[in-house]
Amino acid sequence: MDTKNLPLVNREISWLYFNDRVLQEAADPTVPLIERVKFLAIFSSNLDEFYRVRVATLSRLANLNEKAKEILGYNPKKLLSQIKNIVIKQEKKFNNLYENIIVKELAEERIFLLNDKQLNVIRGEFVKEFFRDKLLSTLVPIMLDDELPFPELRDRAIYFFVKLTRGRKCRYALIEIPDNLSRFLVLPDTNKLKFIILLDDIIRYSLEDIFFIFEHDSIEAYSIQLTRDAELDLDKEVSEKFIDSLAKSLQKRRKGKPMRLLYDTAIPPDMLSYLVKKMRLQGENLIPGNRYHNFKNFINFPNVGRPELEYSKTRPLPVDGLMFGKSLMSMVAKRDYLISTPYQSFDYIIHFLREAAIDPKVKEISITVYRLAENSKIIYALINAAKNGKKVNCLVELRARFDEQNNIYWSNRLEEEGVNVLYGIDGYKVHSKICLVQRMEKGKPAYYGCLSTGNFNEKTARIYADHTLLTSNKKITADMVAVFRALNKLTLPKDLKSLIVSPIDSRPAIYRLIDTEIRNAKAGKKAYMIFKMNSLADEQMIAKLYQASNAGVKIKMIVRGMCCLIPGVKGFSENIEVISIVDKFLEHARVHIYCNGGDELIYLTSADFMTRNIDNRVEVGFPIYDPTLKKEVRDIIDIQLRDNTKARELTGTSANKYHKTNAEALTRSQIDIYNYLKLKNATT
Repeated sequence: MDTKNLPLVNREISWLYFNDRVLQEAADPTVPLIERVKFLAIFSSNLDEFYRVRVATLSRLANLNEKAKEILGYNPKKLLSQIKNIVIKQEKKFNNLYENIIVKELAEERIFLLNDKQLNVIRGEFVKEFFRDKLLSTLVPIMLDDELPFPELRDRAIYFFVKLTRGRKCRYALIEIPDNLSRFLVLPDTNKLKFIILLDDIIRYSLEDIFFIFEHDSIEAYSIQLTRDAELDLDKEVSEKFIDSLAKSLQKRRKGKPMRLLYDTAIPPDMLSYLVKKMRLQGENLIPGNRYHNFKNFINFPNVGRPELEYSKTRPLPVDGLMFGKSLMSMVAKRDYLISTPYQSFDYIIHFLREAAIDPKVKEISITVYRLAENSKIIYALINAAKNGKKVNCLVELRARFDEQNNIYWSNRLEEEGVNVLYGIDGYKVHSKICLVQRMEKGKPAYYGCLSTGNFNEKTARIYADHTLLTSNKKITADMVAVFRALNKLTLPKDLKSLIVSPIDSRPAIYRLIDTEIRNAKAGKKAYMIFKMNSLADEQMIAKLYQASNAGVKIKMIVRGMCCLIPGVKGFSENIEVISIVDKFLEHARVHIYCNGGDELIYLTSADFMTRNIDNRVEVGFPIYDPTLKKEVRDIIDIQLRDNTKARELTGTSANKYHKTNAEALTRSQIDIYNYLKLKNATT
């Protein structure tokens, strides 16, 4: 499909627009204050990963010749310059928001963030005592010597670059701020006033105690943070050697090429020049920041004030018809169930596996896992199943970016406990989230499936909005048997009837569904599609959506992150509307709804409209057959489409204007979905 001359937003630029929506949440005065601090942390963490992965890739591409750039369709060097300009503006917005708004509003709540210059005698003694007891022994300055190579800085670690001056002579040093202690120290109250100091400022306050052996007239310290290239260059062969190779690559990751040096803008020019020269940095690597780096630690900012400064904790709702203390499989044998986390409890999925682990009639469990919790209850259930004599097949995707170390640990643990561990298919990441239980009933195998749009991860399930289907529908489970049979042979499944599986089926199957809508629109029939996903970047899929729009198909989309499609462009996308919802929970579900001549088809899937998800990963899309569940999914999507509080309109620019609807009442979808599911459970 020809994708030349399509109206598109560059994917990296679009991602930066998304991160700006995160920053909007930090700026929103209706968001509880401590939550706004956490959104600053999310923005910062997102940007770190963006530099480690996306900017790192662009940096490599920047050395390509002109012909290669024609194939890419853009000039990587120019794009890197665009990125830097946007990031600098965002960092300024971030710094202003933190220093001039958030800190002041904390003060209005009688919560004061003190720096090293603001300590009185009593609090100063408290800080010094903490420094001597907890910090001093962990700090070993690196004294810089022009005769020695500049030390390798750890990826994303915070350092103080220190200058000791004695007359006209200068001595330089580096201090790494420990990451195994809380970044925040709560100081004693005074007259009901709360005081917090950062580890950074405790060290600043105690610099004289660190460098006491060096005579000096003055001492100054400024924070820096280096972000390195995190990409892995690995042999694609999936074998035992792959685990060793990956483990070694994780060690090397800390020494990847420098991508970004974030520095305190207060640093004197001579000190910055010294760093640039010694670290051999280029101008594009330098990003001015504020006094504090590695803001991701602020996700753990302590709330020493009112409970209302944080979002209230909502108790996960029960799923109508599913009961703990009774056999889930006996209930699933009668009908399908949908679990919408975090509104409803992830414990149903754990209970499903625990039941399978102890049920004497269960003979085999097969599962694919991508990102696991640190102390995964899912894994413990699988281990117990193996100990109870079940055959357990677990495909662990070792290449889940930044979760590789955790997945290596769990895969080794599973193998030790007798689980049959698979490591994926050569050339394809396995990103699907599916589990199949085989149970002997009346002398024949019966199958129970668990299929999800999100990871089997109880920790992220508390903040990621996803859908999970529990089913014994034979159309679905027969295809699941075929999928696991293929995966166990390290091949790709074919000729499936109900499931849509990448990389074999997704593109042709979705095209066929879109073509049906195009034919119906051209025939004057009602034709529409609704899509919800995390990211939309595949150019061929965008071209297909433009084709459908031009045929008169009405298309509504909810895209949380990057969106390269530009809606509302004459001759391309006049029938396409796109919104993005950023709120308390991370919108992670992927949903497809097709009009299908009035007999709606609804699919849930683990795949986004990204080339990697469609062509280079094993993903599973699954239909919702049960009419009650179809209505439930549709109702939830309709609530999100009505959101006029946390939804932004995506227009291909950085505007991120809040979505306005004709409804007079305010609709905040995440609150309204919770209330919808609560009411639904109460009235059935």
